[in-house]
Amino acid sequence: MTAAGYDGVMRLALERGFYFPSCGPYGDAPAGFWEYGPNGTAFKNRFLALWRRELVRRGGMMEIDGSQIMSRSVFEASGHLASFADPVVKCGACGSTFRADRLVAEKAGVAIPEAAEPAAFDAAVAEHGIACAKCGGALGGARRFNMMFGVGIGPEGERAYLRPETCQSIFVDFPRLYKTMRGKLPMAVAQVGKSFRNEISPRQSLLRLREFYQAEIEVFCNPARLDEAEGFPEVEGVKLRLQGGEERAGPVTAGEAAESGAVPGRLVAYYMALLALFYEKAGIDAERSRFRRLGEKEKAFYAEAAFDFEVETSAGWLELVACNYRSGHDLAGHAAGSGEKFEVDDGGEKVLPHVFEISMGIDRSLYAILEHSLREDAENDRTVLALRPYLAPVQVGVLSLVKKDGLKERADRIHRSLRGDFDAFLDHSGAIGRRYRRLDEIGAPYAVTVDHRTAQDGTVTLRSRDTMGQRRVAEEDLPDALRGGLRIP
Repeated sequence: MTAAGYDGVMRLALERGFYFPSCGPYGDAPAGFWEYGPNGTAFKNRFLALWRRELVRRGGMMEIDGSQIMSRSVFEASGHLASFADPVVKCGACGSTFRADRLVAEKAGVAIPEAAEPAAFDAAVAEHGIACAKCGGALGGARRFNMMFGVGIGPEGERAYLRPETCQSIFVDFPRLYKTMRGKLPMAVAQVGKSFRNEISPRQSLLRLREFYQAEIEVFCNPARLDEAEGFPEVEGVKLRLQGGEERAGPVTAGEAAESGAVPGRLVAYYMALLALFYEKAGIDAERSRFRRLGEKEKAFYAEAAFDFEVETSAGWLELVACNYRSGHDLAGHAAGSGEKFEVDDGGEKVLPHVFEISMGIDRSLYAILEHSLREDAENDRTVLALRPYLAPVQVGVLSLVKKDGLKERADRIHRSLRGDFDAFLDHSGAIGRRYRRLDEIGAPYAVTVDHRTAQDGTVTLRSRDTMGQRRVAEEDLPDALRGGLRIP
């Protein structure tokens, strides 16, 4: 089998109901907004169920669901209104606007960090004679563009903002959560939901969006106890592929990473190990993943140390998760901005907790899993979406060999009996081989076929997507057979 790239994933997404552009029938549909179809929604929900199982529950975390609109004061205190910006340049002739760092990289092959001062981009534009990519006109000076989406609340239009990340409600709610949930450090709080960024040039479907899903985890900890992590012995042998600067990613154990100081203590290594294990279970090829340590000019403005969990795709190395040691930036900012106390008692000591963050891009993760799972099987003339069975949007297809002789009615009955416990798809239309291939393409790990032998002995054919092997199973044993194959290890 050969792997499919970006174009193959896009064809699958559009033709098989995984995702598609928002406002599709209209010519003024804005870029950067995509919607999940039935298969994409089921796939996303299963991915999030795995996230809750392997990270939230395994890590002993609590989960909240915060507001998507927050006050101006929150983002003044967090620093977003002052610092959450990308560099842009504008054409003086046609008025087109471009991301300055990307334009310089594409036209001159020069990599300038997005956090660099505008003067650095101006110098590169002048040195390399870079002009407008659309009309060839002269470019104006670079400037910083804040990506926050502002909204007006009430008849007076009181200024507020759509959240650019889900984590700020976790920070603002921390004192209440610590008190009401009888928290103790370290304490991890998770949240999943939509965030909004006014991206300058959204592109490549799910890879850069203006409205997107995030799953964020904030670990509140005592900065003097970063080597204390209760579950660390369970994961200290997990391999982390760390990369810093130009060095190649090399696998080291979580224990080695913490001991050498490559990551800020065992606490951080513990959560990075959980993250690596999670993505392996989600179907990402571990050999094509890495934790890349960011340089000083690459890090977010709030990060003291930062690692991007990246995955190799046909679009290059793609960041799926930002792992940021945010120190005391967030709680100190909100304490100053609100006048409330964010210090807590930790073993008789008053502490302003530091924060280690795992900020996961859900949409990008789903894209990467699709690409790592999509195969072209030329030998058998089929496209196979080899998702882990427990992530498949359709778990089992129920087919009748033919519609006559009572087989259709028997298949209908089996489908009704299964759909209460499984995502089952009923298909009577077309040749049986073509129906198998339709199921293979949407990732269904199993197909059940009702044939003439079913009427004789009550057995059906159970087909495996991955091996194309078939075996006879008694109708009453189907639920147990499916559960065994769909179980998460």
